[in-house]
Amino acid sequence: MAGNGTVVVTGATGFIGSHALRALAELQGTDGDRPAPRLRALVRTVPDVLPPGTVEWVRGDLTDPASVRGLCEDAAAVVHLASYIGGDEERCEAVNVGGTRALTAEAERAGAARVVHLSTAAVYGAGPHRGIAVDEIEAEPVSAVSRTRLAGEAYARRAGAVVLRPGMVLGAGDRWVVPGLRELVDRVPAEWDGGRASQTVVDAGDLGRLIAAIAVGPSVVPPGTYHAGHPEPVRIGALLAELAAVGVLPPRPDADWPLADCLERLRTTPGRVSERQFALAAEDHWYLADDLWKLAGTSPGPGPLSRLAGVAAWYRGWLREAGGAGSSAGG
Repeated sequence: MAGNGTVVVTGATGFIGSHALRALAELQGTDGDRPAPRLRALVRTVPDVLPPGTVEWVRGDLTDPASVRGLCEDAAAVVHLASYIGGDEERCEAVNVGGTRALTAEAERAGAARVVHLSTAAVYGAGPHRGIAVDEIEAEPVSAVSRTRLAGEAYARRAGAVVLRPGMVLGAGDRWVVPGLRELVDRVPAEWDGGRASQTVVDAGDLGRLIAAIAVGPSVVPPGTYHAGHPEPVRIGALLAELAAVGVLPPRPDADWPLADCLERLRTTPGRVSERQFALAAEDHWYLADDLWKLAGTSPGPGPLSRLAGVAAWYRGWLREAGGAGSSAGG
């Protein structure tokens, strides 16, 4: 990143955003060839998560044009990680499309050299997907969340962004994936089709490092759309087994049911996670993600399963607080 520029971050207090902000903040005050970035974060409420002076907190809302005006002034990079993943379709449109349009237009006006935009692999819709390159299949979003996030991508690409499509993201702050899996293993107490489904998974801390490298690293990632996961896919059975080994999920059962039987059990057992969300976990959703790490000049790390022991206590605490189960969001 040329000069001691400012990095503007949206979604900085969210799940992935907090990890990315931490990775960017850790570059401040370090020695080396790269200048330490100044950080500016757009937030609705100023948090107390970093030492004073580390971040310039700007109160505002992406859906309010006045909040965005001037936000990217003097910015060398804009990192857009904010999104709305709830059930309000009107707000999905306002945040994921309108907010992205306003922010990326401001980034263009300010002349930001790098723009990073977070989307989701859920834009591809229902699987199974196995070893899919970017846009190898047509995007077919099946929810307002994924539809509007796909629409937001177009504005980001127009601004020359690096668009990221992660699959499952795990780590401290994950209130969707692992809580959703906890509900599913209670409702479908068996191996799901032998646990063979391959998933694109990434640890949130590793994804934060990747985002920081794209935004301010010495390697320039060409604008375009990329899958943002660990290069090695994870089998769902291995993920559930590791979560059980670190005490986040109950021990794995001996039974092994075909998917048809799993779905029948799911239909007869009330819960918040839908059949479609179960299919996201129990069928292949594996997207090729090798190139981005190389282009960004950073290592993907040892893999998400090896990170779980370090975040197990966080998950156990969250599951106790949430009553043992949650709902899977995104898709």
